[in-house]
Amino acid sequence: MSSSIIQPVPSTEPTICHTARFEASAPLPSTTVVTVAGELDAANARDFADFALLHAGGALIVDLAGVEFFGTAGFSALHTLNVRCAGADINWILVPSAAVSRLLRICDPDATLPWSESVDTALTALQGEPRPLLQLVAEPR
Repeated sequence: MSSSIIQPVPSTEPTICHTARFEASAPLPSTTVVTVAGELDAANARDFADFALLHAGGALIVDLAGVEFFGTAGFSALHTLNVRCAGADINWILVPSAAVSRLLRICDPDATLPWSESVDTALTALQGEPRPLLQLVAEPR
């Protein structure tokens, strides 16, 4: 894994990418909040995932509460985040907007992606127990 995934990179300036704005902050020493506003679609979903992974520390909150449009490329970016964070041992949680929640109900009906109602509840959850990994093979009886 690249060391840029594990070490958080502080950011104070927002990044504008097509129709979205990405911003990173660190409310706690090893926790990064990546906030996205605007539209996530095929034009910027990959840039969003790269931005989030670049700024991720030991824990990552992806705040999409300000996302007004969320295309299927945005869901693919969240799946990429999920896989890459698992590989880098980064706990992460998503805070969805109504647009994001709509697509998650279709593309992730079993709620396998971690999500929370707000950044505050996500911070609390990340300070608690680590979330269990999805079990793909049944345990022997």
